Amino acid sequence: MYKKYVILLGIGSLIFLLANTEPEKEQAFQEMIVQRRGQTVDSVASVQRMVDYTLLEQDYVYQVTEKEYEALLRIVEAEAGGEDEEGKLLVANVVLNRVRDKRFPNTILEVIRQNSDGEYQFSPVGSGRYETVNISRETTWVVERALKGEDISKGALYFAARSLADPEKMQWFDECLTFVLRHGGHEFFK
Repeated sequence: MYKKYVILLGIGSLIFLLANTEPEKEQAFQEMIVQRRGQTVDSVASVQRMVDYTLLEQDYVYQVTEKEYEALLRIVEAEAGGEDEEGKLLVANVVLNRVRDKRFPNTILEVIRQNSDGEYQFSPVGSGRYETVNISRETTWVVERALKGEDISKGALYFAARSLADPEKMQWFDECLTFVLRHGGHEFFK
């Protein structure tokens, strides 16, 4: 009987201890996220989520300013908001591939706003859609993955939605570039 009370007392103490430390851990987690990206976190589901996040956290391969981060979020949402995660990741990869390629500007903002003969490289910039999109959580997650170095693009530097593109422009893609892959509504080239 004595053992039973000691065990119950131990379990009760453990529950009390865990219940009182969880808010402190959640607050620490929220502060860590705010410092990492300058965003707020509404809530954290559990201490387990914090542990999982910490274990999965990777270093960023690309160091970007807040303006570049927002620009990448916006262009991915504007170009691939209706695509799955891979489709969004491919668009983010193309932007980052261009930043690294000497034939293109060397910042995310300059790549996204690049204009040749009065025509933007990314049509949502020219149409204004880029400025009005609502960025989804999925897009935010995918952009984070791209900034941490996840790249499935096989070096693609261009993409187009053949069904929406001008046939003359698609002819240039077909004749002057190398087809890399097709995903969702986009074809990717280098």
